Amino acid sequence: MTRIVLFHHALGLTPGVTAFADELRRAGHTVHTPDLFDGHTFDTLEQGVAHAQRTGFGEVIERGVRAVENLPADLVYAGFSVGVLPAQKLAQTRAGARGALLYYSCVPVAEFGTGWPDGVPVQVHGMDADPFFVDEGDLDAARALVASAERAELFLYPGDQHYFADSTLPSYDPEATALLLDRTRAFLGTVG
Repeated sequence: MTRIVLFHHALGLTPGVTAFADELRRAGHTVHTPDLFDGHTFDTLEQGVAHAQRTGFGEVIERGVRAVENLPADLVYAGFSVGVLPAQKLAQTRAGARGALLYYSCVPVAEFGTGWPDGVPVQVHGMDADPFFVDEGDLDAARALVASAERAELFLYPGDQHYFADSTLPSYDPEATALLLDRTRAFLGTVG
């Protein structure tokens, strides 16, 4: 099956992120879940983002890069929200990437190079009324990525929650998460 690196969101490596990884493991995939926050977890998005800002987003990205140094190159890089930063950078810049799964976020491809690498499939997932995803430019970046890459898909789910696939949070949407997991498993089946 497929080997995946799944980077957590701004609340840290929560039980909800681990539970999501376990769903993929049950499907037969190997999933690595590096902790970019050195064991720190947070109760609110604001606290987590403040921690990431204090740490420095560049350092968060570099922690992700260091986390895969001893792993083979043929990985699928996945990330939730702030975890998209290292996932997207690695998918765009580390040779051998098999694909990328970008949950709740997407940055312009120019952030990490001149374009999306040929032959690297990508999916972007977000809610159609999530103020962070829609109003902060992520949706526009996702649409531009899909328009420019040969194997790219954007999936929008009805709702306004940011962390809708973390089963331990009040924002959890089981219907949207089930569909997201189905689409993720199908994607992994094409790159494995």
